[in-house]
Amino acid sequence: MSNPRPPAEPPAEDPAEDPGPLSDNPPVSMPAARADAQAAATAGTEVYEGDEEDPRGAAAPSRVGRLAATVERLRREVRTAHAEADGRALIELAKGILVERLGCGPSQAARQLAELTEQAGVTPLEFAVDVINQAARDRLSDVTTALLATTADHNDTTDPPGRDSFAVRLRTAESGALAAHDAQAVADSLLEHALTPIGAEAVAIWALGADGSLTLAGSAGFPAAEAARWRYVPPGVVTVARRGLGERTGQWIGCLSETGLPSIGRHHHPDGGRVAVPAGTGGRIHGVLEIVWPTPLGAQPPQIVRQIEALAELCAHTLGTCAPPRPEADTRPWPRPDLTELMDLADGLHDPALVLVPHLDATGDLADFRIHHVNTHFLDPAGRPRGAVNGALFLEAYPMAAGESELFEQIERVYATGEPFRARRMRLTALVDDVPLAAVADMSVSRHGGSVLLVWRMEDETARLANLLQHAQRLGRIGGFEENLRTGEITWNGQLYSLYGKPSVSGPVPLEELPAHAHPDDAVVIGRFLRTLLHQRRPASAAFRLQRPDGVTRHIRVVAEPVLDSDGRLFVVRGAYQDISAHHWTEVALAATRDQLAHSEQQASERNRLTLQLQHAIMPPAQAPLEAPGLRVAVRYRPAETQHLVGGDWYDAVVLPSGLVLLCVGDVAGHGIEAATSMVVLRNALRGLAVTGAGPGQLLSWLNMVAHHLTGSVTATAVCGLYDPDRHTLRWARAGHLSPVLVRAGEAAPLPLIKGLLLGAVPEATYEEQEVQLAVDDTLLMYTDGLIERRDRSVEESLAQLLLAARTVSPTLDQQLDRLLTYSKSDTDDDTCIVGVRVT
Repeated sequence: MSNPRPPAEPPAEDPAEDPGPLSDNPPVSMPAARADAQAAATAGTEVYEGDEEDPRGAAAPSRVGRLAATVERLRREVRTAHAEADGRALIELAKGILVERLGCGPSQAARQLAELTEQAGVTPLEFAVDVINQAARDRLSDVTTALLATTADHNDTTDPPGRDSFAVRLRTAESGALAAHDAQAVADSLLEHALTPIGAEAVAIWALGADGSLTLAGSAGFPAAEAARWRYVPPGVVTVARRGLGERTGQWIGCLSETGLPSIGRHHHPDGGRVAVPAGTGGRIHGVLEIVWPTPLGAQPPQIVRQIEALAELCAHTLGTCAPPRPEADTRPWPRPDLTELMDLADGLHDPALVLVPHLDATGDLADFRIHHVNTHFLDPAGRPRGAVNGALFLEAYPMAAGESELFEQIERVYATGEPFRARRMRLTALVDDVPLAAVADMSVSRHGGSVLLVWRMEDETARLANLLQHAQRLGRIGGFEENLRTGEITWNGQLYSLYGKPSVSGPVPLEELPAHAHPDDAVVIGRFLRTLLHQRRPASAAFRLQRPDGVTRHIRVVAEPVLDSDGRLFVVRGAYQDISAHHWTEVALAATRDQLAHSEQQASERNRLTLQLQHAIMPPAQAPLEAPGLRVAVRYRPAETQHLVGGDWYDAVVLPSGLVLLCVGDVAGHGIEAATSMVVLRNALRGLAVTGAGPGQLLSWLNMVAHHLTGSVTATAVCGLYDPDRHTLRWARAGHLSPVLVRAGEAAPLPLIKGLLLGAVPEATYEEQEVQLAVDDTLLMYTDGLIERRDRSVEESLAQLLLAARTVSPTLDQQLDRLLTYSKSDTDDDTCIVGVRVT
């Protein structure tokens, strides 16, 4: 090593004899000194690792012994360097305090420190510690006095005598808080001297337990009965004090009744303001300071906020040094775990464990944790030995704990709140020569006094597969077993006991006793299974109903195989049970559903068949042309191709007693038997009404009343016309239907549209009439929308296609109607009716 090696027992440095290093060199902080010492230790280890060869080319005779002695010497040097660095850092800190207090330079401060050390008759390190402690107490006193004095300026009306007397009262409160032997005395002192001047009426000091509970350590301003009721708050109960633990600045509540949170004294001060500030020092939260105002609390100036934070720090000092409170019902002495007991506890664990102690920075804040002890079962994820980790800072040994896994944040939280932390399959990463080596482990972090116990359980491949198998058996509701037929020993897993509904202490059930636990009707199936397995020594399976002790019957499938020894004799039977109740009932439900669907399909088929028969009976597909004087009439009907779409299209062409010819087509909304029966009603009603001699408008008005009142409020469209053979005229009316098409001299056009509401929409309606004069060879076409309707086109486009096809006049009327049906491009698979009239 290049650095000089100090002796094993170095004498303490005297700043008076050697002021040079203390005055010329810059101050060295404790973390920096430790880092330098660890770097030196690491460098020394690298130099002396491996085999050294003799300059003559051969190995030295006592190489192993010298190497061991060198390692031991280096270890002593590292420990000595640590001690010197810690001592030098404290001396430098004390010297800096003297520079600040005396207003002198570093050299004068070093000489002053040496003189004071000599006068006190102690070592420089001991005197430096006294200086630092005294400075810390003075700083806390000065800060508190200054904050309370500022408050006195803000509330100068509360202290008529003036600032001097108020400052005396504040100093008295601080002295009482620091010298108090318990939190109750602190609460009395704070309320009397510090909180009453700012308008507060009561104060409560809560101690945070290791399990997350809150115990009322001290209170003032509350009735004794109220304080007794709130002596203990169990973990998980949300109160104002517990809300204060969640934020660094605490919980500031303007009016308690608006929040609805429970807290001490809420019935005495329901509309008052509340402040709950966490009381902590050195990164650890010891409790909560809760202050009560009798009236709503508005926004407070920064001076008041700083004052309350300083008072919370005073409470933390008391809670951290005094014995923790306990409920009155608990008379057991409070345990005070020390590091020795915690180290013994860690060594008694079968999993790797670390005992961590807090490591504070120069300002007193928590910076890291020192690995104080590594238990005997320690297993490092990177394979490092115990000595490489023991004594190091946690973030130096596991720097990745502050990153991806957030383990360090959880350790900080456990140390601050005392609430334990548990996590499964957490990633733990260590850096070895800048190479990250990761492992998955179950973590457990708990606080014991002022230390933290970190325990992890590494997950190896066998444990991972076993865990995976366990979850697969649980999800599949599978229980495994193994039965030794020679010794009678039976092994069941926990899932199998659950399937049987038996406690694990009752013992497993042998295979031969399986029929006694099954439904009597399954005895034949189980007997066949046992004969195949035990006598024929072949794998077998069976499904049976298991009757459990709790009266529940489960459907179980058992699968087993025999295991033969070297002589071919049956030795062991192993297998598995699976609960297939859900699968069984699913199959039963599916079978019932299939039966119901088949029955529904049969009913629907029969219904459609009857509908088609009814429709064909009324309107036969083939009908002879109607012969009338000077007129030739032909009709076509095309039913829907799909039976379940059987609709209500209808037509009629008949010579009335008056000699007029009734021509009509209609379409009832909907499909099925209802539409067909409604069509029958309307068709027959119109034919009966036509004998009255009324015109087509009146006939549709009457037919509308029939559709609305006598057919279950169905709706329909229709075109009705009366042709006069003598005058060659056609009077017609429409009810929401497409206008007839007139074909004359090679041109086709729809008749002018007239008003007419569809049938059945309203109780009463009137319909316009129009008269058309027809000439010889004119052809008039009445049709339903099934002839032209398309899903991808508008009605106007489909009508134009029909007019184009109708211009071609065939030799006979029947040929022309057949041609229109042939060239129809409708795609809705609806019924179609066409009535054609040609004047002769």
